[in-house]
Amino acid sequence: MSEHSVKGTIIKTIKNMPNDWLRLTTHRLDIYNESMAKVEFIEKFESSDFSVEQLAKLPTAFDYIRLGHPLSCVLEWAIAKTNSLKVDNVISFSSQTMPIMAVLRRNFHLKKKTRFVYQNELPVNFDKEIIQKVYGYSFELQKVESYKKLKDFDGSTLVITDYEQAWTLDLKEHIDFVVSIHPTLGSIIQVNGEDAENYVGEIQHVRRRESIAMTPQDCLSELKKFVGINEEVKPVSADHKELTKTIQSITATESEPVLGSCGLSVQYAIMMGLIDHSFKHHPNKNIKFIVPPNCYGGTNDQARRVAACVEKVEIIDLAVDRGKNMVDELEVILEHVAREDALAFIIAEIPTNPRVEVPNLIKLQDTLSKNRKTNTGENAITPVFILDQTFCPNVKFLGEGDFLYEVPTISYVSGSKFPSGGLCTAGYCVANDKAKDLIGDIQNHLNLCANNATDLQIQILTQQMPSMNERIDRAYKNTRDFVDFIQEKLPKAKINFVSEKLADAGFTPSVFSLDLPTKGESSEQKENYKRELNHKLIKMMIDQIPEDSKHCVSYGQLKGCYWTIPATSTQGTTREGDKDYIVRVSVAPELDLQKHKEVFSDFVKIEKLA
Repeated sequence: MSEHSVKGTIIKTIKNMPNDWLRLTTHRLDIYNESMAKVEFIEKFESSDFSVEQLAKLPTAFDYIRLGHPLSCVLEWAIAKTNSLKVDNVISFSSQTMPIMAVLRRNFHLKKKTRFVYQNELPVNFDKEIIQKVYGYSFELQKVESYKKLKDFDGSTLVITDYEQAWTLDLKEHIDFVVSIHPTLGSIIQVNGEDAENYVGEIQHVRRRESIAMTPQDCLSELKKFVGINEEVKPVSADHKELTKTIQSITATESEPVLGSCGLSVQYAIMMGLIDHSFKHHPNKNIKFIVPPNCYGGTNDQARRVAACVEKVEIIDLAVDRGKNMVDELEVILEHVAREDALAFIIAEIPTNPRVEVPNLIKLQDTLSKNRKTNTGENAITPVFILDQTFCPNVKFLGEGDFLYEVPTISYVSGSKFPSGGLCTAGYCVANDKAKDLIGDIQNHLNLCANNATDLQIQILTQQMPSMNERIDRAYKNTRDFVDFIQEKLPKAKINFVSEKLADAGFTPSVFSLDLPTKGESSEQKENYKRELNHKLIKMMIDQIPEDSKHCVSYGQLKGCYWTIPATSTQGTTREGDKDYIVRVSVAPELDLQKHKEVFSDFVKIEKLA
């Protein structure tokens, strides 16, 4: 395809693209086939007439924009067509470093050598010693004057170039990957040759779990530049100081917040920062990350991916739901870890997802702060609690007199939820006084991975976060009203939601899970009937309230009601036995609650459930 034809397509696309391509952080699951992510979008994109109507009907490319989105797919398509590559072989990142780390991770598991070839500079904050020591990756660096005379190499060759060269590559026989780095927007990795193509899925998965795609706004900026659309772009004002004050006020902390491109990029920095800190201060001790097996799939998957690469790191399952008591389970695990004289880092959501359960926080504090002994009678190292409080970012855990003040605790939040109201993906973390010495290592690894929040993301959080607590309060009241109605209308249904007592204590989430009543002779029949009923309810809600009800995994949005089944969305990579085939519902501060009640009542009548 000629460059002229590619540019003509891009010009029409920019002119007619839907507003949602820039605005949404989560997309419709009803037109999304995860196994065909990006593929179906590109196929329909290429066969469309690029009109407003056709572009609006394109299937969802990825469910979350951090994984990829329409504009990242279009940018990758344009670069691929210009360089005569397969579209799948071009992948954009908001980070300058993570595509390089993705190749290193793959070669680590393949036990394959890697060389990086570059002419000018390596990515900012690229630290060879830390990458080799902490992440466990090995590689060699080779600075050259030209890429044209590279010698054969027994392994993978990755060439690092300036971003402008992404559009004019002359791929040579001995080049497997090219990473073209933009100083502010991120990078593009291009995969070359048949032998390298089995890396594509692994690179995509790093973007899915440890980073994000180049943001929609930045992709659009580069597409406009490619086709010669010159616009005066006003610099984005990112007020770190104002946002820092807001976060510190909400969390009752004094440490400097760490601001990442998404919640999972922050979690990745937390994990790698703690590992780095441990290697420096406790070099001979093993590290145990204690993680609920059925928590959000990204958290679970990422933790196990880290453990698979770093020596001395192991994952221990922590049962928290379905009748299991988080505190009792944690007591047993921490005793075992202490006797081994290992380091314990606990990652847990409060409330839990998707069953919205809160442990006894007084007992949790006692368990975490308990003095434990090793097998040799010495004092064990105090565990660190890593709290994912995305569902209740308004609850003060870390300040003086709060539940976890006496326990070394790091709290993090996905910014795509309530902090931004669904307008960006950026996340943040803070530490209490007993864990504040860890923040520096966490920030260092966020910098190394170039997973920092963009200026636009910081601007959005700065604008949105002052109203967050008020939005959480209104959303909770809507949710409580809806839950009470469902319980009255369908008392046989099991609803997982916080109690009135917990709400009075400040836990006011706006998400609940619903186990619909079922029937059948065998357990298999009952399960199948319930799963079918789940889909019927969600379909009816969305069909009859399309302006307000959405088939999505969203939470904390400004408007509407969002429906999903965790086993098929957020728990996608969780082990099958730990998945939840229930309905998860999240409610926004603004929605037509009366209409939702009416449709639910009709559903109960039609299915004869009452």
